[in-house]
Amino acid sequence: MTYEEVLDIINSILDFTILSTEKTTINLRSILYLVVLFVITRLILNLVKRFFRKNKNVASITGSQNYILQKITQYIIIIAAIMIALESVGLELTFLLAGSAALFVGIGLGIQDVFKDVIAGFILLFGKAIKVGDVIEIEGVVGRVTDIDFRVSKIVTRDDIDMLIPNAKLINDKVINWSYNNELTRFSISVGVAYGSDTQLVKSILTKVAEQHPDVSKLKQPFVRFTDFGNSSLDFQLFFWSDKTFRIENILSDMRFDIDNQFRKNNVTIPFPQRDVHIKQS
Repeated sequence: MTYEEVLDIINSILDFTILSTEKTTINLRSILYLVVLFVITRLILNLVKRFFRKNKNVASITGSQNYILQKITQYIIIIAAIMIALESVGLELTFLLAGSAALFVGIGLGIQDVFKDVIAGFILLFGKAIKVGDVIEIEGVVGRVTDIDFRVSKIVTRDDIDMLIPNAKLINDKVINWSYNNELTRFSISVGVAYGSDTQLVKSILTKVAEQHPDVSKLKQPFVRFTDFGNSSLDFQLFFWSDKTFRIENILSDMRFDIDNQFRKNNVTIPFPQRDVHIKQS
């Protein structure tokens, strides 16, 4: 069997028609072409991701700008691959758009939320309100933004749970961005001591506990407020700043342990509510 005969057999196999209509014909050749196009597209997307990861520390490009450029490049590559794939099987884009107009009108109401999320995704990507890496709070849940995609954004909570949030929710709902203007966030610890305690000693202990913790910022001085004369205690609040917003509960816990330990060493009592009950006999 000659080379030409083998080539003719391969061509005849590749030209085997699987589906044929007036507008398009799908055969083994077009399927093989689509497979190759898919593999090449995935390879290019991986190369783009590696390229942007290597250049994320370039001085002229911030982390958020790097992420936006990466996403836009990936979207363009995917759209171009889809257009090439449609053309390869003989589907004209103008025909598809014209034929789909009525369908889009019919299902428009059903997918309007999807379009809202997509538009919100672009607003998030190009805006600066919420960026990848920011620590946000939404509906009482605190998490770090790890990805902003077409429809949804992903955050990782303090319990290491991945949450998918529709982009429109991040635009329209009340969202607290702890990383928006300043890396430092102020936190506080409330504590009460027994009446008769040395208030200056309490202030000194609380301030020292904050100053000695390694995750408390040294850029801003911690301070103590004497907030109230409570029913059973003298009430104080310790204020401090930290950039460890995502794991702040661990810092607060460490400081409470230390406060309790220092109070015991200095004979400062944390009271509990007490009530006197008088029984009147008739």
